[in-house]
Formats: sequence, C-alpha cells, structure tokens
Amino acid sequence: MVIAPDSFKGSISAADAAASLAQGWASVEHGAEFLLRPMADGGEGTVAAFEAAVDGAQRHSVIVDGPTGEAIESSWLWLPPTPDAPSGTAVVDLASTSGIELLDELRPWDADTTGFGQAIAAALDAGVSRLVLGIGSSASTDGGIGLLTALGARFLDGDGQQVAPGAAGLCDVVSVDRVGLWPASDVRVLTDVTNPLTGPRGAAAVFGPQKGLTDPGDIRTVDAALARLAQLMHLDPEHPGTGAAGGAGAALVAWGAALTPGADAVAELIDLAGAIADADVVITGEGSFDGQSGDGKVPSFVADLAADAGVPALLVAGRITSDADTAAFAASASLTDLAGSGESAQGDAAQWLRAAGAALARAL
Repeated sequence: MVIAPDSFKGSISAADAAASLAQGWASVEHGAEFLLRPMADGGEGTVAAFEAAVDGAQRHSVIVDGPTGEAIESSWLWLPPTPDAPSGTAVVDLASTSGIELLDELRPWDADTTGFGQAIAAALDAGVSRLVLGIGSSASTDGGIGLLTALGARFLDGDGQQVAPGAAGLCDVVSVDRVGLWPASDVRVLTDVTNPLTGPRGAAAVFGPQKGLTDPGDIRTVDAALARLAQLMHLDPEHPGTGAAGGAGAALVAWGAALTPGADAVAELIDLAGAIADADVVITGEGSFDGQSGDGKVPSFVADLAADAGVPALLVAGRITSDADTAAFAASASLTDLAGSGESAQGDAAQWLRAAGAALARAL
C-alpha cells in the first residue's frame, strides 16, 4: 500500500499524516505493508516530503533572517547525486524561511523573502548541482526582491540607495543592479499557482489580502510597483505563475529558474508513479478537499496516477465540502465527520488520521 498525502496545513505534516494513516490501517489489517510517500506541491512540508522519500537525504541547518528580519533557524535538504545532478540536489522551501506561518501578526509592508534567498545561497555555497525550490506559504508581497538581494542583486531607489525590505521597499525601486547576482543553473521552482504577476489575478490583488494588504488603494500601489519591477527585469508580467509567493515566482523566473507544477515535480523526484504501479491501494489526502482541489492539488494528482495504474485510490481530508468531486476515489473519510467537529479534528489530527485509516481499511 502506498500512502501519499499532502500536509494538513496548520495541523500535521505530510510525513506524520502518512505515518498515522498507516498505524490506523494496520490496527485493522495486521499484515499490511506500507510504502510512505508524503507529498507536497511546493508549500509547507516540501522539504519533509523529500526527506521521507529519498534514501540518503541530509538536512543542513542554516540561520536566516525570517520574514520580518529576526534571526531564525531553518534548513535545506541535500539529495544524493544522480547522473544529471552529480553534486547532488538541494531542496529549499520558502515556507520554513520566509513563510506566513512564521509571523505572529501579518506584516504586509515589511515582510520579505530575504531568508529564502539566504538559504538558497547556503545551498549554492555547498556546491550542489541542482536547486529545487518550493515557494508556497509566503508571508510577503515583495516581488522577490529580498531573495534576489540575498543572491547578490541590488534594488535601488532614486538616490541610488538600497531600498528597504518588503512591499514598502518594492514601491521605491527605480533601478536594478544584477552585476553581483549569483548565476542560476538548473533551478526548478515548485508551485501550484498559475496567476500572473500583475492585474486582477495578480500577486497583489489575489494574494495580497491574505498577507494583510487589504486597502484597495494599497493593492493598486503594490500592483503598479510589481509592474515596474517586471519592466526593470525584462519580464513578462503575464507569464503564468509569476504571481506566486507575492511575486517571488517572477523574481526566480527573471533569475533563470523554470516554474513547474509542484505535485508533478515532487512525484517525479520520489518516483511516486513507480511506487503506485506495484501497490494494491493508494491513500492520499489534504486538509480541505473542496471544489478547487481538482486544480493541480495533491489528492487529485495522486488519484490520476492511481487510475493510470489501475489501482484504487482512497481519500482522507480534514473536511470534504459539499461541492467536492470525490468520484475518482473508491472511498473517502473526513476527519471532521469522525471527530464531530473541525475544532476536534484539528486539535488532535494524528488521532483522527489513525481513526480514518482504520475506517478505510474496514470499508475496503
């Protein structure tokens, strides 16, 4: 059996969710064999998913500037060499360096991505051949100027001075000095976001309010600043995915990285399709399975792989909404239904995931 959930955001990591589901199933079917393949789509849990699935993976601790400048301990993950990455691959996620979960309160104007860039620089200093970057769960709308500054670029105001961090500094940028920018080579960026950088579907308009940028006038100001940044970096602001992570997607494309659907890339690198081909059943899941979950999210992606292999797929979610399409799954379980409320389910997600694993084993 393959167990390949995403994280249940804010409740439990993908790796711990997979382990809990296995424990629950084993309580019913004692001889069951499990292959845990925790998944991610570029957001929270990306590093942990690779660490759990790839033999020989090694974490490297690093101290970085968090989203509001305070020093925090984070890490990046080294994956062993492959023919196309002879010095190994580094996996770095924005969530653990510049993520919104690291904030005590929203900081729409000064939160930035410097820490993410510092962690990337640490991996490059170690001499890796390839970078795999997850950019979900951003705390800021800084257009990625923080991360590129950490990699050697300079973003200057009208007086030729380095601008302040965050969206506030972004609004002051009038020129970009890329002379000292570390050259990009084989950089893959994992994201499930296809939004452009600017406009009504752009970073400021769609994701800014989640980060505290709520005033319409402020949103227009930051959107205009992002448009100016795109012009300075010779980047098409309509390029799909450049609006990811408050415009960090745009900065990485301008650096030379390639954006790729997160779930696809994670699945490829952990050979999820190969694992499923040898399985009798697959369990996947996420925190909320709703009407949007078919748009590149982990459960639907895993269900498609299972269908291709002729293997039944089962779904576990913190909640399953009334508009969700569960037709791809042979059975499903909602932690909210099992626990009696969403609050109870979130309060002890591991317990209710074990209950869900047992319930699915009995159902099948």
